[in-house]
Amino acid sequence: MRAHQIMTRSVITVTPDDTILAAAKLMLERHVSGLPVVDTAGKLVGIVSEGDFIRRSEIGTQKKRGRWLKFLLGAGEAATEYVHEHGKKISEVMTRDPITITEDTPLDEIVTSMETNGVKRLPVMNGTKLVGIVSRANLLQAVAGLARDIPDPTADDDHIRNRIMAAVDKNDWSPFGLNVIVRDGIVHLSGVITEERSRQAAVVAAENVAGVRKVHDHLCWVDTMSGMYLESPEDTEMAKAG
Repeated sequence: MRAHQIMTRSVITVTPDDTILAAAKLMLERHVSGLPVVDTAGKLVGIVSEGDFIRRSEIGTQKKRGRWLKFLLGAGEAATEYVHEHGKKISEVMTRDPITITEDTPLDEIVTSMETNGVKRLPVMNGTKLVGIVSRANLLQAVAGLARDIPDPTADDDHIRNRIMAAVDKNDWSPFGLNVIVRDGIVHLSGVITEERSRQAAVVAAENVAGVRKVHDHLCWVDTMSGMYLESPEDTEMAKAG
């Protein structure tokens, strides 16, 4: 399997000039743990994640260092930490020049890169264009949704996936972070919905694509006000049965 077969294509992004508050709200509303940062030309310039919000002055979690350690680290390191803990713009806290992968990167290389670099998500690039993102959640979906005896995806499976993504993405009710995995015509839908009726619409859209044999619903419902979320009825039933 390769990145393009499991990646989330509809990537939610922010700009360097967006505020940290806006990014935090967006991450909560869309139920994502990280956001690629793109400039006005659409070029990937960084990535911001939950980890960038841990050490913040607003909640009193700045790093507490003794005088001797501060001396050893030097004024430059202290200044960098101050900006990260007090900055108001994404550009002041984001990780610059993030590690990326291509659409053809094999999953074993993706996992190795995540482990080696201590990251939870990798932007997927086609040249200089951001075309998707692979997170640990995508890898988990691949593992959970696929049986061991199902072979690697065929060209037909890739075509089915692309047609489903196109059919769903063009609608206002399209789930946030929509991801589609197809094996032997069996479809697994995942992502976030804020309106329960979007669930049936997404399933119907997938069922209407030629070659689809069955659709499994893993869409998670999220309340944008409270952040509360519920798993899909199918996943809930599977959890009870397990």
